[in-house]
Amino acid sequence: MRALICCAALLLMGAPAFADPPKLAIFDFELIDTSLPGEFYGSKPEEIRLAHISDQLRKELAESGRFQVLDIAPVRDAAHHANLQACGGCDLKLAGQLGADLEITGMVQKVSNLIINLNVYLRDVKTGNMITAASADMRGNTDESWSRTMSYLIRNRILAPNYGKPE
Repeated sequence: MRALICCAALLLMGAPAFADPPKLAIFDFELIDTSLPGEFYGSKPEEIRLAHISDQLRKELAESGRFQVLDIAPVRDAAHHANLQACGGCDLKLAGQLGADLEITGMVQKVSNLIINLNVYLRDVKTGNMITAASADMRGNTDESWSRTMSYLIRNRILAPNYGKPE
């Protein structure tokens, strides 16, 4: 009888609740274009690629189930009018306005059409501490090279088990 009551109590309690994945704000990537063509002609193709890799990162991290990716639309304009890498923490304030636990900012540095670097920074919104940073160089300034580089960073850095944790 005692076992039956214990089983009934366990059934009524249900399964333990699992914590929701952390809320993540992913800001649009920024460009530092120090290339000669960029100085003369502007960075139109790169600006389009920045939007693509930002969306790619949001989509793949949302699909991973490890994060609840937030819509940054309410703060997008403010984010675009700031240099998120050097604004003294405005990125954390904007992410906090969205209710985010974590935030990602990113930067692409273009030295030339053959030397480009993609950087991703993941921070804790409440403490401002850097959780991890990931960087990859790419050779070639094409849609494919940018997308493949972002895929590499997602797969081998951001979603890789134990990446960035002390051993």
